[in-house]
Amino acid sequence: MNPGAGDPVVHFSWFDWGITPWTILCLCLIPLMLLVVVRKTYPTTRFAALAVVPLLLALPLPWLPDWWWLLPAGLGAGLAFLGCIDLLSVPNATHLRVHREMARVSSLGKRHAVELQIDNRGKSPVRLCLADDAVDGLSISPEKHAITVSPGKRLSVKHVITPGRRGAFELQFVYSHLFSQGGLWRLHHDFPCVSQLHVYPDIKQIGEYALLARTNRLSQIGVRRTRKAGQDNNFERLRDFQHDDNYKHIDWRSTARRQKLTVRQFQTDQSQRVIFLLDCGRMMTNEHNGLSLLDYALNSVLMLSYVALSQGDSVGMVCFSDRIHAYVPPASGKRQMNRLLHAGFDQFPELVQSRFDEAFLYLSQHCRKRSLVVLVSNVIDQVNAQQIENYMQNLVGCHLPLLVLLRDHRLFDAADNPAPDPLVLSRSAAASQILLWRHQVIRGMRARGALTLDVFPDEMTSPLVNQYLEVKARHLL
Repeated sequence: MNPGAGDPVVHFSWFDWGITPWTILCLCLIPLMLLVVVRKTYPTTRFAALAVVPLLLALPLPWLPDWWWLLPAGLGAGLAFLGCIDLLSVPNATHLRVHREMARVSSLGKRHAVELQIDNRGKSPVRLCLADDAVDGLSISPEKHAITVSPGKRLSVKHVITPGRRGAFELQFVYSHLFSQGGLWRLHHDFPCVSQLHVYPDIKQIGEYALLARTNRLSQIGVRRTRKAGQDNNFERLRDFQHDDNYKHIDWRSTARRQKLTVRQFQTDQSQRVIFLLDCGRMMTNEHNGLSLLDYALNSVLMLSYVALSQGDSVGMVCFSDRIHAYVPPASGKRQMNRLLHAGFDQFPELVQSRFDEAFLYLSQHCRKRSLVVLVSNVIDQVNAQQIENYMQNLVGCHLPLLVLLRDHRLFDAADNPAPDPLVLSRSAAASQILLWRHQVIRGMRARGALTLDVFPDEMTSPLVNQYLEVKARHLL
């Protein structure tokens, strides 16, 4: 039956049923959320860009003819069908095996090579993106690897880790995105791959010292030759003559044979002890060029330890703050260097008040033989300075105390650069007053019989080694 001429014309509209483009978008997001939560599968940027097209076409529906909805609906249905087909091609992560190859030991600030091996045990190629575990304190270059692994094949990729701080790190996972064949989906999967990385202080300077020592060129790194008090009789070796050598030590037979001035070198006193007291409290938290005062102190302590061990002495170390962190009993030999490295590589400055009383009590209980006791710390207030003065004075007689105070570059810069501005001038005056008080503390320590060094942290190594060599030459131990 045909409608009459007077019957009203009924127009069908999706909006009468409450169906809008936003409703359709919300309905499409429900299965996407299930994929994200359950399978950790996400649409890629390519899929999102394609999905924008039907959404944009659906926006002007209220102002266009009713048949217009067929266009975005058809495109959306086709895209959904392609997405479902491509979803079936997402690789299965159980067919992949990832293994990390790297050395366990690294040095601070040095590039550390890492190799990732990926085995595809499936029957189809896998396209994936890999990223190593980015632990805080480690920088990775390159950060990601985009690769395709053929079925039944193994592929290796390499990157470099640069440690930004010392300590023990644990790399637990290798993170990956597995892409579908059409590139519309990516599966996020974490491959368990536990590896240990111990970052030690940079001991490159130790190798440089050993090389220069063998070629008698230690003056290039600031280590000066110290004349010995008295005469040593223990012959060590023959070496080339240098300008500051005693002419009495020239070996004329060797000189005539080699046609070159040759002198006899004698051994210094051996089997002596050096004990380091390394402050790990709040006074060592200041930084310079990205490294804390404790980092500089540890590098210099390791350098002097190597020198002392090469001289035949025994070396020990106590790390402390408000408690005793680590203790290495004094010993000699090459293995002692490894013990010192292992005990100090994971020590970090803490924002706590250092207990000097516990440190010196621990020293008196465990180290009774006369030793060169080197305390590395910093002072900025009268309380800490008074404690250090009292305890270092008590060591005089039974031990030889050496106090190493680290300077703050900012404090010296403020005192050396006054300006007419009242604020800058007041800061400069305050810094100068602190430095004057610091100088009085050092004079007081020297008057009480303790050796002292007041050095910048980045210039600490050479004065510390020179002070030790002077102690050996003057037979102060």
